[in-house]
Amino acid sequence: MKFGHDFKQSLASQGFPPHWVAHAIPYGQLKKCLKKVQRELQELGLDAETLRTLLDCDTDSPVALNYSLTASSNSTLVRPKLTVFIHLHDGNIVDASLAPTTRQFFEKISSGSVVSHAFNEKEAGLANISRLKATDKTADKTADKTTDETTDETTDETTDKGTDNTTSAASQTEANHHEEDSYERIEVPLVFDSVFFDMLLSDVSNLDALQATEEDHLQEEVKELGKQVSQVSRPTRFSKSDMDRWRRIFELYLDAEIFFATHEREHGARSSQKALKQLQWFQGEVNKQQLVSSFKLPESRTAFSKFLELNLDLLKHLQFQELNVLAISKILKKFDKRTALGVSRALPPAISSRKLLSDHIAKAVCARISDELVSIIPQINDYLCPICYSLAYQPVRLDCQHVFCIRCIIKIQRRKEESCPLCRAPVVMNASIDNLDAELEKFMKKYFMKEVKEKQRANEIERGIEEFGPGYTRSECSVM
Repeated sequence: MKFGHDFKQSLASQGFPPHWVAHAIPYGQLKKCLKKVQRELQELGLDAETLRTLLDCDTDSPVALNYSLTASSNSTLVRPKLTVFIHLHDGNIVDASLAPTTRQFFEKISSGSVVSHAFNEKEAGLANISRLKATDKTADKTADKTTDETTDETTDETTDKGTDNTTSAASQTEANHHEEDSYERIEVPLVFDSVFFDMLLSDVSNLDALQATEEDHLQEEVKELGKQVSQVSRPTRFSKSDMDRWRRIFELYLDAEIFFATHEREHGARSSQKALKQLQWFQGEVNKQQLVSSFKLPESRTAFSKFLELNLDLLKHLQFQELNVLAISKILKKFDKRTALGVSRALPPAISSRKLLSDHIAKAVCARISDELVSIIPQINDYLCPICYSLAYQPVRLDCQHVFCIRCIIKIQRRKEESCPLCRAPVVMNASIDNLDAELEKFMKKYFMKEVKEKQRANEIERGIEEFGPGYTRSECSVM
């Protein structure tokens, strides 16, 4: 099945909004325009095989081609240019390998039908066509013969006269050289390749504009969702808050790494298929842990539904972008196959300074989710003690500004260790009650009530074992 049919079917079946589909790459129109480009080149005798031969720098043909795409400084368009370099001998191209149509075309443009200008061997070298350097052996032989005859005829004349004759002969030889060998550089005016690239890059620019509009819309949704989550996860005295459930949801979301991976073996932007798989894993874990069903506030269920819709919208953007990038890749490869002009390699550098079909929207929206949503609820991983890996409750901030829980600092001081476990600064033995961070302790009690209670219980058990031995067991107070 051809790609054009698959592309059209994917746009129709994947649930993209109609205005997205209207901005998709017009693969069918580009394919029709490509046929016109191919026909235009064939009429000039430049079929794909001929172009492939003439573009090959390793061949010895007296004709060379160069096809370039120059980016426009004031727009997103590029200017394609086909340049012909011809080595002429007595005004003629001597190459039996050229097809009659191709030879006729080159003879026509070299005769002046197309604007051209001659250039010397040095310019040819600067143009990277070293295979067209002149080696005019006939002219060299003529120069030697003329010099010998002049010397024989003037042996009885004075030295000054002999010098004049030699100079005259050299001038004649140089004139013969330029008459017999010359180089021409001609820009071939093509019509339909410009039409092709104008159409392609105009559509890519339209896609960029659509992407910018949709990005603004998604970021506004993230901002509004952040306000809702902030309301339902606010700490309260009477347990009418879903802060712990939202914290767990965001922990799972960060672990899923739906759109970007940060692992050593797997990092960078994910494909739409992998992103869909990770999103399904995230939904499965949320359902397995019954986080949505245990919400205390109905507003939390509404906010979570919007959060899922936001991620699904971002996934749709990623799928739509991948389809269009694939369509561009396919049409450029088809262009190269039919013309051998190598545009699939030349086009990306020509537009490298522009933001065309990048993954910018996914990066921007994910960054906004991190700033506006995930950061609303403090994550416990940011407040763990680096030694015991539990909440650094009753936090001790050393003079080096590193924070540890009070139990770990007491143990280090008992062992008479002076160095900070993280930076090795000699500050541990200087720590006292003045190093307790009261503001951070208050913050932990507010946002990590459950973890604070667990830490207090663990500290009490550890102190009991130190005082009463390993047989100590903690018991709750009972009213008699």
